[in-house]
Amino acid sequence: MNQPPPPKIQMSNMPEYREGYANSVQIRVNLWDFFLLFGLVNQTAPDNVNIQNFQGVYLSPQQAKALLNVLQQNVTQYETAFGEIKLEPHPPAGTVQ
Repeated sequence: MNQPPPPKIQMSNMPEYREGYANSVQIRVNLWDFFLLFGLVNQTAPDNVNIQNFQGVYLSPQQAKALLNVLQQNVTQYETAFGEIKLEPHPPAGTVQ
């Protein structure tokens, strides 16, 4: 039996499309969806952390699982090429170890 040809995929950016850097992602989950809240962390003192959220994205559970798989594949490829990603906090700039 012949398989139909795969669909032609066309991507375009909507007018409100933007790119940004996030060093904070919070996740909220309920029965129907996952909510990813992206932001920037700014620590001005050891006891003062400010998180400025700038974008929230809702995902269906299926898309959240697909994102998990794609992120895992890409992290594995990154670590193969560049070494293990460590999650320990980095010392502040200018600190001598």
